[in-house]
Amino acid sequence: MIRILPAALAAALLAIPPASRAADDAPREPYGIALEGFAYPYPVHLLPVVNDGEQLSMAYMDVTPQQPNGRTVVLLHGRNFPSSYWAPVIKVLSEAGYRVVVPDQIGFGKSSKPVGELHFDTLARNTIALLDHLKIDNADIVAHSLGGMLGVRVARAYPDRVAHLVLTAPIGLEDYRLYVPPTPTERIIETEDKLTAEGYRKQLQTNYAIKLPPEAITPFIDARFNIKGGPEYPRWLRAFVSSGQMIYREPVAHEIPLVTAPTLFVMGADDHNAPGRPLAPEALRPKMGQNAELAKALAAKMPNARAEVISDTGHLVFLEAPNKYRELVLDFLRR
Repeated sequence: MIRILPAALAAALLAIPPASRAADDAPREPYGIALEGFAYPYPVHLLPVVNDGEQLSMAYMDVTPQQPNGRTVVLLHGRNFPSSYWAPVIKVLSEAGYRVVVPDQIGFGKSSKPVGELHFDTLARNTIALLDHLKIDNADIVAHSLGGMLGVRVARAYPDRVAHLVLTAPIGLEDYRLYVPPTPTERIIETEDKLTAEGYRKQLQTNYAIKLPPEAITPFIDARFNIKGGPEYPRWLRAFVSSGQMIYREPVAHEIPLVTAPTLFVMGADDHNAPGRPLAPEALRPKMGQNAELAKALAAKMPNARAEVISDTGHLVFLEAPNKYRELVLDFLRR
């Protein structure tokens, strides 16, 4: 059986250099710590920021539509994905007239990897600093996975800056501290360092219930494991692990019902991703990651929210069900 890729996803994959579609066990040309060597679909700009006294650079794409409608959408990426994976969504929004701003958060993608710890409050301040730099007073936020946790924090801390909030397969809908015991950072670094490219592919497919062909996942494998061959890999790894500790230590589940901006949850019915599940006691693991039901319950507590669940879809909702996702998001943003 031949599986036909959605047109937008196929176009995005065609933009990936052939070298990045290599087999997992093939020799790798090392990327730089800021993903030097990994192509993004639009020009990348850098914004200087200072986090905890450290001089850093925040990378972002700023895509201007041919026929502007006067509105801006900010796309917030997940933990295991460079912001380039938003390419099909950028195209859809741009064609609908939206200016699209797509940052790599500090610690991710083409942005600096800090020596200090990552915190959602800091990432939220950086995101608002980017809007200030671009002279954008008010924006819609469309977020995925870890970006959903950040989107909640931005909407709570800066409610006058957020017009609409779309939470696409967000994590953080439950407090993982209720299930997973604290784990030392050095232990997590050791575990992550032992992970192979093939093991990571299986991890993504299992944890995220991805309904995509293997070649669609390969860029995510490359974005991580081509860095491993470079001299700055240890600093990248520590920043990556810090982002996992941030998810655990800084829950947003208790804040979600307090979000006042109109909010749309777009959930994959098969997405049961729950960070830290392997570290939880075996008896508690089945209780974690009931994400579609959690989204429905949280939306019912919010002043202006609803949850949409797309069947036969995993964690990468906007790539797996692009037509339904486009329909839901554009309809919501136009209201």
